[in-house]
Amino acid sequence: MEFLKLVDILGTVAFSISGVIAAMDKRLDMFGIFIIAFVTAMGGGTLRDILIGDTPVGWMHDPVYGVIVFISVVIGIVATSVIKRLQKTLLLFDSLGLGFFTILGLEKGLALGLDPAICIALGTITGCFGGVTRDIALNTIPLIFQKEIYATACIFGGVLYFLLLKTGLPVVPMNLICIAAIVIIRLVAVRYNWSLPNIYGKPKT
Repeated sequence: MEFLKLVDILGTVAFSISGVIAAMDKRLDMFGIFIIAFVTAMGGGTLRDILIGDTPVGWMHDPVYGVIVFISVVIGIVATSVIKRLQKTLLLFDSLGLGFFTILGLEKGLALGLDPAICIALGTITGCFGGVTRDIALNTIPLIFQKEIYATACIFGGVLYFLLLKTGLPVVPMNLICIAAIVIIRLVAVRYNWSLPNIYGKPKT
C-alpha cells in the first residue's frame, strides 16, 4: 500500500503541474490556476470513487491532497521561466499523470474484486478524466476525444497488467512496467503522430 500511496502522490503532482501549465497558457489568474490544477489532479479519482460508491471521495478524507496541489501550483508558477524553456512540458507531465493514475484506478478495482475489464475501465477513467475536466474548463476539446493516442495507452497498460499478473511478477515491478509502458506509448504516439483510424476522410480544402 505504501507504493500505491507514492504513486497517488506522484500522479497528483504530475497532473497538478500539467494543470498549472495549461492554465497559465490561457493566462488565468492565481485562483483560476489553482482550480484548474485541482480539477486536473482530482477529476479522474473523484469520478472513479463516485462510480464505485467510495464516498466521500478520496480528497475529502485526506486534506493532504489539497496541500500537494497547492505546493505544485506554487512550484509551477515560480518555475515558469524554466517550464517555458522546456519542450512539450505539458505533454510530459500529462503522460506521467496518465500512467500513475491508470494503475492506481486499476488497483482500486482489483481491491474490490471487480472483473478485469471493469478494472481497466476504472484505470482509464482515473487516468483520463482529470484531463477531460481541465480541457473542458479551458474551452478546449479534450485530448481523449481527438485522434491522439490517449485513452488507448491506458487500456494497453491495463491489458499488459493482467498479462503480467499471470507471470507471478511482484506487484511493484509489474506496476512500474505498466506505468512506463503507458508513458512511453503516449510520448512515442505524439512524437510519430500515431493516431486511431480517421473515419472522416481527408479534410476539405
